Amino acid sequence: MANDIFQRREIKFLVDSRQRAFLEQAFRGRMVMDPHGESTVCNIYYDTPDYRLIRASLEKPVYKEKLRMRSYGRAREEDPVFLELKKKYAGVVYKRRILLPQRDAAAFMAGRAPLPQPSQIGRELDYCRVFYRDLQPAVYLCYDRSPWYASDDPDFRATFDKNIRWRSEDLRLSAPIGGQTLLLPGQSLFEVKTAQAIPLWLVEALDKAQVRQASFSKYGEAYKTISSERNGVFCA
Repeated sequence: MANDIFQRREIKFLVDSRQRAFLEQAFRGRMVMDPHGESTVCNIYYDTPDYRLIRASLEKPVYKEKLRMRSYGRAREEDPVFLELKKKYAGVVYKRRILLPQRDAAAFMAGRAPLPQPSQIGRELDYCRVFYRDLQPAVYLCYDRSPWYASDDPDFRATFDKNIRWRSEDLRLSAPIGGQTLLLPGQSLFEVKTAQAIPLWLVEALDKAQVRQASFSKYGEAYKTISSERNGVFCA
C-alpha cells in the first residue's frame, strides 16, 4: 500500500479547442507531456445521502474536503486504485492518498474491513469515514486527461481534461466507462498545479488566448444536475 501527499494551488480555466491549441503551442520548449500520455481517469466520489460534502464545498468555505476512489482506466476488483482525501484550505489544496486493491478500498469505505496496512494517511481516511458516518458512493466521474510538467521543474504541472462524464448509478470503477457529458463539444478543463506563482510566460499565453480563470468543480457540476432533477430534495 503506497502513500502520497501533495500540497499545492490548483488554478482552473475552461478553454475551447482553439485556446487549447494555442496553449499547447506555448508549451514548446517549456513543458513536457507526461510519459504515460493521455489516460482516462475514473473516480467514485463518496458523500452522505443528502450530499453534505459537496453542498458544503459549493458554498465556498475557507475549508472543504472531498473523499474519492480513483483509477486510471477501468479497474478490476484486484487492480490497485487510489483512495484519496482532498482538502482545500485558504486556496491551498492538500491531497493525501494511499494505493491499494479496489476490493480492499471498497470494503474499507463500506465499513466491512480495516485497511490492509496502518498508516497516518489511513488514520485520516478512517477518521473522515467515521466522522461522516453514512458515506456511500455518490457519483462516478471520468475524463480523458493529458498531463504536462515543466521541463525544469517537475513539480509544476498542468492538465487538460476533456470528455468529462458522470453518472449516479453503477458506481463501480470496474463498471464500463461512460456517463452524461459536462462540457460543450471541443471544451477542455485546463488546470495549473503549482506550489509557486504561475510563470510569466504562461500568464502572457493565457492573456493572448483570452483565457480567464474559472470556478469549476466536476463533482459540483454533476451535483447541480442531480439537484435540479430532484428539485433539491434529498433524504438525510
